[in-house]
Amino acid sequence: MRFAFYGRTSTTRHQDRVSSQGWQRDMADELVAGHGQVVATYFDAGASRRIPWRQRPQAAQLMTAASSPESVIDAIVVGEYERAFTGTQFATLYAWCTRHGIQLWLPETGGPVDLANRDHRALLSLLATQSQREVLRARHRVLAAMHNQVTQQGRYLGGRPPYGYQL
Repeated sequence: MRFAFYGRTSTTRHQDRVSSQGWQRDMADELVAGHGQVVATYFDAGASRRIPWRQRPQAAQLMTAASSPESVIDAIVVGEYERAFTGTQFATLYAWCTRHGIQLWLPETGGPVDLANRDHRALLSLLATQSQREVLRARHRVLAAMHNQVTQQGRYLGGRPPYGYQL
């Protein structure tokens, strides 16, 4: 089989693209070993997982390449679910893959996703919830840290200082 690898990192300033792409690609290569090889790599850097695939530069290129009549892609392999999907994105991409006769492989399922398998459906539902929870947890941590800086450290977090506030 001929696989297209997809990976993503959300920021270019706080994550090393090379190492992030490296570990995700290693996961994908391990998964497809003995089944085929990765013939194309698509990696979005600086794209939030909340952005739909068609609006991520590399994911959109992957979808265009995979759906063309001259496509050499039989399957898409993702290095980690949470790097690629949140919310209902997986269901949307899986339906698209099915329409185009392309398999979707995830390390979490140990190979190709099969939504006829109730274990796969349950796992993917859990992964979607966990991915969304990770986004909310990160937001909560940042806001809690900012609140703590104001109340415990006396810091002012920006904007116009209130009347009488000494910087």
